Amino acid sequence: MAEKFQGVDFYDLESLFSEEERMVRDTIREWVEERVLPIIQDAYIRRRFPAELIPEMAELGMLGANLPEEYGCAGLNNVAYGLIMQELERGDSGIRSFASVQGALVMYPIFTWGSEEQKRHWLPKLASGERIGCYGLTEPDYGSNPGGMITTARRTENGWLLNGAKMWITNGSMADVAVVWAQTQEIGDRNGIRGFLVPATTPGFTARDQKGKLSLLASDTSELVLEDVELPEDALLPKTTGLRDPLMCLTQARYGIAWGVMGAAMACYHEAVSYAKERVMFDGPIAGKQIQQVRLADMLTRITQGQLMALQLGRLKDKGEYTPAQVSMAKRANVDMACDIAREARRLLGANGILVEYSAMRHMANLESVYTYEGTHDMHTLVLGQVITGISAF
Repeated sequence: MAEKFQGVDFYDLESLFSEEERMVRDTIREWVEERVLPIIQDAYIRRRFPAELIPEMAELGMLGANLPEEYGCAGLNNVAYGLIMQELERGDSGIRSFASVQGALVMYPIFTWGSEEQKRHWLPKLASGERIGCYGLTEPDYGSNPGGMITTARRTENGWLLNGAKMWITNGSMADVAVVWAQTQEIGDRNGIRGFLVPATTPGFTARDQKGKLSLLASDTSELVLEDVELPEDALLPKTTGLRDPLMCLTQARYGIAWGVMGAAMACYHEAVSYAKERVMFDGPIAGKQIQQVRLADMLTRITQGQLMALQLGRLKDKGEYTPAQVSMAKRANVDMACDIAREARRLLGANGILVEYSAMRHMANLESVYTYEGTHDMHTLVLGQVITGISAF
């Protein structure tokens, strides 16, 4: 396996990882090689998420990996967590998206804003894969502007009444519980956006598969509908106070994406190098042609830049010194890089590049979704622009 990955660590990042970080990466890498890559092509063509992998992912500690052990999680640092995301997305963005949503968008808000009872009840079950969660923030008309959401939670004598709809929800159709964000309507000063834990069996709650996708075909994507969903008081995440809270969740997910897309880029790069050495044209391998060497040199350079950015971001996060804007920069830059590499790898492969037996076009299509979700490329541009100038362009 080592020979297969030789050459992508051009700046010797290996020496910057701890022994535990390398062990975590190698364990997940081997699992992806043995369990994901043999089935992902068929799963992608059949438009199904390979749910049979969930128990194995849980057993290897991939779900909520950077949350504390006392709640059944692995308690890893953020660099090790990032390396898990990298290796999962080397398999497929849909696999990484599942783990990212379960950990960063479901388990993280429960851990951060939930009551101790909620944490004790839900986190071990989510970490073990016994329960699956989804994250209900985006709405049909409110994606980049989540503060405009129209889903409401009205205070009642017995708790809350939720009405609304959520769109583009990963894990939605398989979820046992949804973290739903809603505009509260209650007496006093606590009106605003707050989070709720909505069991999927609650009357009035439905999840509908998203039809017509041309990307993330091996991922569960749904629309959530809430029609007079009655919840008890203890369904509220009690420490949530406003829009800042769901945005903090997105920052966690974006961090994982900045690492994850490195895996997709690496997979495309390795495929391109291998193919270029084997594909003969005009009496020689195309690896010996200047135009392909330019492609490969650009790929390796940009991967190396992305690796250094992700690693430094992880170190800052582990010290508690990172900022949301730094995460925006890494998400924006690394996803853009991975999109370009997937496209150039597909082009290097020529006509074969459109076949499912090669990974480049699958990664290319998936990355177009990653380019958009958890904050579009353009929105992260404006985040950075505001930090640079002090002027909001939203």
